[in-house]
Amino acid sequence: MDIVDFEVPELKKMKRPPPVLYCRGRKRLLTRRKVSIVGTRRPNAYTKSVIGQIAGGLAQRGVVVVSGAAMGVDALAHRGAGAADTIAVLGCGLNHRYPAVNASLIEEIETEGLVLSRFEADFRAAPWSFVVRNEIVVALGEVLVVGQADRNSGTMRSVEFAKRMGKEIFVLPHRLGESEGTNDLLKEGSAEAIYDLDAFLLRFGEAEENGADDLLEFCRCFPTYEETLKRFGDRLLEAELEGRVLIRNGLVVPT
Repeated sequence: MDIVDFEVPELKKMKRPPPVLYCRGRKRLLTRRKVSIVGTRRPNAYTKSVIGQIAGGLAQRGVVVVSGAAMGVDALAHRGAGAADTIAVLGCGLNHRYPAVNASLIEEIETEGLVLSRFEADFRAAPWSFVVRNEIVVALGEVLVVGQADRNSGTMRSVEFAKRMGKEIFVLPHRLGESEGTNDLLKEGSAEAIYDLDAFLLRFGEAEENGADDLLEFCRCFPTYEETLKRFGDRLLEAELEGRVLIRNGLVVPT
């Protein structure tokens, strides 16, 4: 375990910046452009697909995706960006990979990306420590993307941090009765809807020509077979025959 031993200007936006940040991984990710992505632990299929595309698109532009390593949207954001282009902020000490369901993901980010914590190594998560984590997640990002959120949820507490810090807030357009928290933000004019994914990503420049396979990037978030086939056509069938993806329970999974 290490500490962040240089100034992180983004943290000055916090009401009480952490006196120390413990870390495992590549500290220099903190010096790159960053976008925070948060949302519900129970995303619908639409949210899963779009968040994966947003995170992957940001990573292709050299932007680091920041989230809180929780189930749902957080994990989708980390996976969509890829472990090497993501920062996970924990609500516990670094000796605990919590939640357990994401332990392997957190371990991968420790190796290839960056995991941060405000807390000493053996600290166990408490309800208030997740609030602290959420503020750090929001502070680090240039903007905040909210994938999906219910009213009065922890995600909406993160939105309050973003408002106080003067961050731009972007949300996915959802149907009536879904993601009422983000729909409220649109109604009150506090957030901007991402109607055009390409236009949103162009805010961060053009995708880098690094030879990444866009089909495999898309499949990182386990899209349905139907939506992947619609988007990639015969390329999906070729990838399946080559063993680069598997079809499991109607979802496409990269090998």
